[in-house]
Order: sequence, then C-alpha cells, then structure tokens
Amino acid sequence: MSEKTINYERLKRGGFLRQKQKEDLFSMRLRVVGGQLTSDQLRALADASEKYGKGEVHITARQGLEISYVPFDDTEDLLDELQERDVHQGTCGPRVRGVVACQGNLICPRGLIDAQDIAKKIDEKYFAMELPGKFKFAVTGCPASCMKAQENDLGVMGGLEPKWVEDDCTYCGLCQTGCPVDAIKVEDEALYYDRDKCILCGQCLLICPTDAWIRSKEGYTIYVGGKVGKQPRLAVKLTELVDENTLFGIIERSVEFFKKEASSGERFGDTIRRVGFEEFKGFVLE
Repeated sequence: MSEKTINYERLKRGGFLRQKQKEDLFSMRLRVVGGQLTSDQLRALADASEKYGKGEVHITARQGLEISYVPFDDTEDLLDELQERDVHQGTCGPRVRGVVACQGNLICPRGLIDAQDIAKKIDEKYFAMELPGKFKFAVTGCPASCMKAQENDLGVMGGLEPKWVEDDCTYCGLCQTGCPVDAIKVEDEALYYDRDKCILCGQCLLICPTDAWIRSKEGYTIYVGGKVGKQPRLAVKLTELVDENTLFGIIERSVEFFKKEASSGERFGDTIRRVGFEEFKGFVLE
C-alpha cells in the first residue's frame, strides 16, 4: 500500500462505497444537482473512469453518478483531479444527499416552476449537512411528479390554481377532456369547476384554445416524510402554492425540527409521526 497520507474523513463524508470484491475497491459517488452536467464535466468523468476505474460510469436511481472499481490507493488522486475539472464528490451517511429535479418550466411544456433553480438553491445551502439521519430532497415541476416528490423526505412540487374567464369561453369542452381528475364539467353552455378535485396541474390552461382559463395563483406545494426502501411510505402534503420565501422558510424550520427531535439514524417521516404531525406542522408553519 502507498505510504502517502489518506484523508479518511474526506472519503467517509464524500460518497465512497466499498465494493464486494476482496481487493480494496471503491465506488465513488459524485455530486450532481438536478441531473445536470456540462459537457466538460462529462469529459472529465470519462477520463477519470478510464484512468482510475474500468471505463464505466454508473447512473444511480437518484440522478447521481458513480465511478466504480477505484483502488483505495488512488482515491485521493481521483478526487483531486476531478475537483480541478469542476466535478465534486458526493456524500453518504446521515447527511443531506444530492437534490434531484426535473427540467422544470425552462424546457418542459408542463413545467410550472423553475425546478433546476430551486434544486441548486437547496443544494448550495444544505448539501452534505450533518443530520441525525439521511435526508433527501426532490423538486418536480408539476403534479405529474416525475421526480417523485412524495417519495422523499421533503418534496417540492410546482402548482397552479386556475381561474375561469366566462366571457372568453366557447364551451368547447376541451378543458373537461384534458382534466385528469374530472374537476371540470361542461354542459349546456355552462361550466362547473370543482376546486376540491383540482390537483393544480394547469392542464386546462395548456389545452384551452381561447385562453378562457388563466392563472389565479401559482407556487410551491410541499410534501414531507416520504421514503422508499424496505419500509416505504408516501409523504404527506404539508401546504400548497406558497411563494419562494415561504418555501425556504419551511425547509429551514423542517431541518431545524429534524435536528432537534430526531433519534440517531431516524428518517424525517418517522420523526414527524413519533412527535406528531400537528406539532410539526405548527412548528414549521408558525
């Protein structure tokens, strides 16, 4: 083994996972925000995987990347070379993990929020933060929930509350056809909108040919306490259509609550259920 000094804390915090082989081989987990990488970063990964691994890069279930078959003696050199090319190590253990996000409204026609921007802001403030247990964020642009906001410790979803403008409506019925939850009915030159059924997806605005549906309110819907794994549980909707300042205030108080109340190794949803959802809700929505 090399006599050079190995920074074990750097490896422990930085997403290195020991492989099953008898040799000292590791998979290196990389820091990826919202699934976005530049072409220069991709070239750096290709070079690193060929030099230190087997020329392969694994895409994880959470938009992350891993270089496998890295010898233990090469871990420091690999990290240094990648960091010089703006590719940074990930994390594991009881910390905030990489933030996943969809393309959002900059690219997706159905996107209602800039999911990438929100993901970057969350990552900048919370990535790798030490917590009692692991903590996962997801940001999804609309209620289609491509990024599975309900399966994360804290999920952020774009939402839009529509408003019907009667004078602009031709009662063509396209909004009724396009509504995925039957919240709109068009009958005999009359339109009925059931707000309780509405999932805030904005599909009626997209499909209306006369702009008879407009934006009444838009913002961020927040889900808390979800997880997958051996004991999966869907998150609970905490609040809907809040503005960005309120969103980050809720995130900050949620993290504070988790730090204060969680037992070691506990997931956020388990802490909420043990302490009580109403108490948690009162704390973060004060």
